[in-house]
Amino acid sequence: METSRSALQGIWLPLITPFRDGALDEASLRRLVAHYAAQPLDGFILGATTGEGMALDDDETGRLVSITRAALDVAGRHVPVYLGLSGSDTRKLAKALDHTANWGIDGYLIACPYYTRPSQLGLFAHFSALADSTARPILIYNIPYRTGVNLGNETMLRLAGHRNIVGVKDCCADPAQSFDLVRHKPAGFAVLTGEDPFYYSALTQGADGAILASAHIRTAAFVAIRDLMLAGNQPGALAAWQSLADLPRLLFSEPSPGAIKHWLWRTGLIDSPEMRLPMVPVSAALAERIDEATTRQSQEAGMA
Repeated sequence: METSRSALQGIWLPLITPFRDGALDEASLRRLVAHYAAQPLDGFILGATTGEGMALDDDETGRLVSITRAALDVAGRHVPVYLGLSGSDTRKLAKALDHTANWGIDGYLIACPYYTRPSQLGLFAHFSALADSTARPILIYNIPYRTGVNLGNETMLRLAGHRNIVGVKDCCADPAQSFDLVRHKPAGFAVLTGEDPFYYSALTQGADGAILASAHIRTAAFVAIRDLMLAGNQPGALAAWQSLADLPRLLFSEPSPGAIKHWLWRTGLIDSPEMRLPMVPVSAALAERIDEATTRQSQEAGMA
């Protein structure tokens, strides 16, 4: 199930994990996957930050993967599915790669080690060891404001020399670093932005696509912006983005994925907005704003 470097582009969805009464909500998961299988997405990420992966046990993660893969098969969608992994012990992550080797996944999204703040040499050795531990593609997740360490471009470009390190989910929060990475990256190494509010800006600088939690909502509209860019219609892409830019602000006004789950619950895609501690549901004030937005969207759809 290897995915070539050239396949890493477009809009990927970091799927939320639905819970109900403390358990994985398998019925809602099937409904979600069926819904998004009908959308023009290029891939799915399971069990990452938006999917509350750190709150899943091993059995739940396995079921999450198998149910998603089965639902995609039923829908006839053959898009790559990556599994999110994180940790600060290279040995444990290598064991996780071995443990999941026979799961129905196509690759991995692996975050930089958190809390320990290794050097650039340590980061290079960490990801090199993981790349040597699996034949599947690895997408690096660089998000220093969560992990405490920034994987610099020099190290990133060295890692791009590994056959199966195929790209990065870029959340470095430094526009200059992101631009320079796009400028100097080798052919076939994908830079996918993970910063929803800067999606349009990343595309204008040459990003290959995005991994967007906000694309749970108005999925086709997010995809259309990149399609317009690829068609050379930047004014059209900008106009489309201007009509969409407030949505990420709303969805990230409190810790994600609370707002996304509330929206999906209010629109009937999942049966509960439940989250697992230490994550909690949205505040009453934000719930009211989301309810108003879902009502407005429903009315606009009815008038279309």
